[in-house]
Amino acid sequence: MIVYISIGNSDDKLTQAEWSSYFHRVNRTLDLDSRVQLHGCWTSNSASRWQNACWCVELLDDIADRVKGKLRKLAAEYRQDSIAWAEAPETEFIGPEAAR
Repeated sequence: MIVYISIGNSDDKLTQAEWSSYFHRVNRTLDLDSRVQLHGCWTSNSASRWQNACWCVELLDDIADRVKGKLRKLAAEYRQDSIAWAEAPETEFIGPEAAR
C-alpha cells in the first residue's frame, strides 16, 4: 500500500520549535519501522507563509492501523485537528514516448 501522509501548521497553532519537533516526531515514527519503506519526504519552503510536510511511504505489511494509531497520538500531542492520510490505490507506470 502506498500512502501520502501530510501535516501542516497553516493555522499557526505551533511555534517554530513545536513545528520542528512535530515534523521530526512524525518522520521518526515513519522511519523506525522496517515495514514502512520511505519513498520521499517534502517540506514547504522555509520562507513560505505556511508550513507543510508530506511523506510518501509504502506499507510492506498490514500495519496501516498501527501507523494511524501512532499518528493520531502525535496529532493530539501537538494540538492538531488532523493528519492527512491519502492512499494511492493504483500505480500506473508510464513509459517513454515511442520514437517517431
